Amino acid sequence: MSRLMTSNPKAGDGSTEQPRGPSGSRPGPPQDPPETESERRKRRALFLRELAEARELRERVQPRRTKERRMREAMRMRTFRI
Repeated sequence: MSRLMTSNPKAGDGSTEQPRGPSGSRPGPPQDPPETESERRKRRALFLRELAEARELRERVQPRRTKERRMREAMRMRTFRI
């Protein structure tokens, strides 16, 4: 599955420094209106799908580490059983 991850389509360059206009406010278009609950849920669902996909890929690419991690987790769970 060669699909680009699009969790944050409005991602910037990572800089927090933004040029300011003469009045001290940020130039450019006005702020986006607040997102609706359904938009937020859609974005969250997309993020969770991509996160699961990334985990599956990691398990396929690193099967030995995955097995070791599962074994360690099982040992931890056994340690705290009463």
